[in-house]
Amino acid sequence: MTTPTAASPTVDWVHEVALDAYAYLYPLVTMELTRRQATNVVEPSGFHAPMNRFAHVRAFPDAGFREVVRPNFDTLYSAAWLDLADEPIVVSTGADTDGRYYELPMYDMWTDAFAVPGQRTSGTGRGAWAVVAPGWVGEIPEGVGRIDAPTSVIWIIGRTQTNGPADYPAVHAFQDQLALTPLSAWGGGPVEPPSGTVDPSVDTATEPLKQADSLTAEAFFDLGLDLLAAYGPHLTDGPMVMRMERAGLAPGARFGDLDPAVKAALADVPNEARQKMAAALPKLANVVNGWQMNVETMGVYGNSYMKRAIVTKVGLGANAAEDAVYPLALADADGNPFDGANDYVLRFEADQMPPVQAFWSLTMYDGDGFQIPNPIDRFAIGDRDALQFGADGSLELLLSATSPGADRESNWLPTQAGPLGLTMRLYSPKSSVLDGTWSPPAVRVVAS
Repeated sequence: MTTPTAASPTVDWVHEVALDAYAYLYPLVTMELTRRQATNVVEPSGFHAPMNRFAHVRAFPDAGFREVVRPNFDTLYSAAWLDLADEPIVVSTGADTDGRYYELPMYDMWTDAFAVPGQRTSGTGRGAWAVVAPGWVGEIPEGVGRIDAPTSVIWIIGRTQTNGPADYPAVHAFQDQLALTPLSAWGGGPVEPPSGTVDPSVDTATEPLKQADSLTAEAFFDLGLDLLAAYGPHLTDGPMVMRMERAGLAPGARFGDLDPAVKAALADVPNEARQKMAAALPKLANVVNGWQMNVETMGVYGNSYMKRAIVTKVGLGANAAEDAVYPLALADADGNPFDGANDYVLRFEADQMPPVQAFWSLTMYDGDGFQIPNPIDRFAIGDRDALQFGADGSLELLLSATSPGADRESNWLPTQAGPLGLTMRLYSPKSSVLDGTWSPPAVRVVAS
């Protein structure tokens, strides 16, 4: 690398900074495109709702669902985008969950989970929290907590434990009592929920990640730098922002104002940066027994800009590890990728059960990350199911395309021919998961 003088950064140096800046801004751009699409409705529908209003997902995906990869079958979602610019918004639960696991992670526009009311943190009783924008000054009513948001727009992705379809009514009752109330209206009785508007210029057909990845260098940096000016960097981003400013990529700057030689050199930065992200993905976390254990800087990333960008791409809205860890199976015990032509077994010894405060599950997907249709409509299995344990307290989960027999079907997770994907979910994991002293055992092929 050529080190530039203070007066004249070289084109090569600016190109290198722009690659770093792309990863730095990628979460911000993706969040904004997600927000535009998710709030471009008049009334709530599915995962979409107007600003400052909850959208509730009322059922697990069925066998044909293809809108989101690797959906979970453990919780039902309640999502909302909040605009705090005019005044704080009070987020309230309205009901005691009686011990039921729930969480309301709040993400700033950089995708950091800066607050997570819920079972692990605030408990399961009724709660109310005023979420305030940076710089807001005012009084918070008694009985209402204060949460300071790093950005004036945030995203809530609530998750509520759901023990199968029979549990839907209880979960719906909890969802229905989640509320968003302007601080000025708090305590004054019911508030008419806001209606939205539809902007025809918003692309509602293309998923936000594909939109972000299709932006030219000029469109990406113009949007990213506008958002950086609007929401501001994190406090520890000073060195990154200073480098960007020296390269001509200051908050609010225009790509078109760069030197023509620099613009030409940066034209392929989006493609190059995404290639770097793809190359870094397999190294994102430690792999133990064939399972990738992503527990470091998850949900709150600090200055790990590349990791934050990669997680944005593969799992936007990721939980902090303290709330949930998702071990991802990359290979079986022999180091081979999973193939539905084989039968597999995942065996937990009695003293090696998944260590969680809440609950755990194992979900089976096809090679594209979608659930597999099967005769018993079982896409996930876990500790809330009627599992059969061995006489020694061990547990074997059976993974196969055909039933292992009626007497063993309680422990069966169906597969299908072709590539497979396995994901564990550990909700409120214990310290042994977080410090790396526990990881899932290897998945083994059953000898024919």
